[in-house]
Amino acid sequence: MHLAVKVIAVALAAAAPLCHAQSYPTRPIRFVITYPPGGTTDFVGRPVAQKLSEILGQQVVVDNRGGAGGVIATVIVAQAPPDGYTLLLGTSSGMLINPLLNSKLPYDGFRDFTPISRTNINPQALVATPSLPANNVKELVAYARANPGKLNVASSGIGTPNHLGGEMLKYLAKIDIVHTAYKGGGPAMTDLIAGQVQLQFSSIPTVLAHVKSGRVKMLAIGSAKRSPALPDMPTIAEAGVPGYEYTTWYGVFGPKGMQKPVVAQLTGAVAKALASPDVSQRLMSQGAEPSPSSPEELTRYMREESTRWAKVIKAAGIKSE
Repeated sequence: MHLAVKVIAVALAAAAPLCHAQSYPTRPIRFVITYPPGGTTDFVGRPVAQKLSEILGQQVVVDNRGGAGGVIATVIVAQAPPDGYTLLLGTSSGMLINPLLNSKLPYDGFRDFTPISRTNINPQALVATPSLPANNVKELVAYARANPGKLNVASSGIGTPNHLGGEMLKYLAKIDIVHTAYKGGGPAMTDLIAGQVQLQFSSIPTVLAHVKSGRVKMLAIGSAKRSPALPDMPTIAEAGVPGYEYTTWYGVFGPKGMQKPVVAQLTGAVAKALASPDVSQRLMSQGAEPSPSSPEELTRYMREESTRWAKVIKAAGIKSE
């Protein structure tokens, strides 16, 4: 759905109960971000928080709480009063992937939170070292099948989204490529450029400069649809692996038990913030696609994502470290 149309739909759905929530907010709102300042979550969260401050008429204070792969921040919000004054910028990793990998986490992404709205979808790019004798996905699949176990796909660690992106490619394309885990995306990219590994999944902003310089080549993107940032780059699904979809996403959540009028007010405010030219253009300049939703749509989307990733994790036998 076009962003403007989606914003109107979300705003109309939220408008009816607003009269019941006129007393909210009456004080500053705490907006918890699961990683330290300067990262991609912060890049999205800060402009959204600033715009929400303008829309709601109360300060929305960003609280960066990094640590434990996002668990610390997520638990803070799960345990907060459900009054609308403590919100979380949740990520696909924190809300879905981590719970799938570790059943002992102190929270559940569905049970312990009130979904408010998705904020954005981040398509991930499949990039390769220039020496790889494949320039598109069909050639890659053919080469991998002819050379089982010869190719390596780098990731920033076991259980990370780009690890799972590679496992989904192996699962759907029925190819044998070897996962190589690094301690972070930077070292993985360094070895990809040097030709020590052949493949890696990474966010579009992270790799664009390397692609333009010729240090790596982009084969496709993982989203279901082409990215507005790279309209000429095919998706993996259309380029030869039907059903492939790998993106990361963020969304706004509150503790479970929030009142529906407050949720509706926040849903409409998030949609309005994402539709503002300064916020939407800033996000899109870095390959993050604004994607507001209703709470119900976000829940459905999360369940679809959870089902898809659970199959990949089971097939690959991935365990959290």
